[in-house]
Amino acid sequence: MESITVETEVNAGINKVWEYWTNPLHIVHWNFASDDWHCPSAENDPRVGGSFKYNMASRDGKFSFDFEGIYNEIETEKMIAYELGDGRRVTILFTDLGNKSKIVETFDPENTNPVEMQRGGWQSILDNFRKYTENN
Repeated sequence: MESITVETEVNAGINKVWEYWTNPLHIVHWNFASDDWHCPSAENDPRVGGSFKYNMASRDGKFSFDFEGIYNEIETEKMIAYELGDGRRVTILFTDLGNKSKIVETFDPENTNPVEMQRGGWQSILDNFRKYTENN
């Protein structure tokens, strides 16, 4: 199956974007696709061989899952590549545009949900990141 790409531009410098993307204290505030979900906890060790684990849960408490993986490549303020537990790969490119930053995220889709649904969910999380970063 062909990989999926989502992207956004954030009105913030690359240092702030990197900090908000990698720091669990910030991750819990933006890492969810809709307002009826949230990210109650986040662990992150952003180094090659390090891991991350984000708990994503419905606000009504009926559903939750851990989104987790292992970092394959990290280039501070430029690129992150990781592999999820099911073997899917994700690459995130960060581009410094001065007082703005561009983020391009490419991921292997899973086989359960339609591609458009997956694209929409990942784009929504990226949009939440942009809003949180620009407003804090």
